[in-house]
Amino acid sequence: MKKAIILGASGLTGSLLLQKLLALPDYEQILVFNRKTLGVSHPKLTEYIGEVTNLTTFANEFDAHEVFCCIGTTAKKTPDKTLYRQIDFGIPVQAAQLCKQKQINTFVVVSAMGANAKSSIFYNRTKGEMEEAVLALNIQNTYILQPSLIVGNRNEKRFAEGFATFIMKLINPILVGGLKKYKSIEADTIAQAMLVLAKTRPAMKRIESDKIKEITF
Repeated sequence: MKKAIILGASGLTGSLLLQKLLALPDYEQILVFNRKTLGVSHPKLTEYIGEVTNLTTFANEFDAHEVFCCIGTTAKKTPDKTLYRQIDFGIPVQAAQLCKQKQINTFVVVSAMGANAKSSIFYNRTKGEMEEAVLALNIQNTYILQPSLIVGNRNEKRFAEGFATFIMKLINPILVGGLKKYKSIEADTIAQAMLVLAKTRPAMKRIESDKIKEITF
């Protein structure tokens, strides 16, 4: 019987992952760290509410067998670059550091396609720096998922993303061979892949978008 931690359980991928974990009999407790309550009641679920950009305040409660990090924001939602970095870089790296301190050997985090610490694009550079900082901690079972455009039924409406989703539906069929990784990907597929990685513990560390789909079959 395992305990798991989810960061970002209020988001699209994180909420789907939470549903899956709550339904699995081999998980006895799911810990969620959030700024506000999810409004979900379940005997397996324990919520810790507070400022997750400073995860060290939850150090005593941060205890599990596996940690799943689905944290991510957008430039529109978080235009301030300092705060953006605190979320997309700071939270995953702090979580990984706590894993190291607590000897939690499985850390699965959602990054993004194009993540590159040397990129001139702020978003890609932030994700790339996060990946490098996480990998430098040498947690035994570290998995970084690099999805392309994530699609699914969101509670909030994002016009630009909705338009991109529509376009991707049209061009997905022609993205073959080396272009497959650019296809949009369902959030549910990412959530399922996170569970598969935590269970099977393969040797790979970074998983590109098309490979995310492959490991769920």
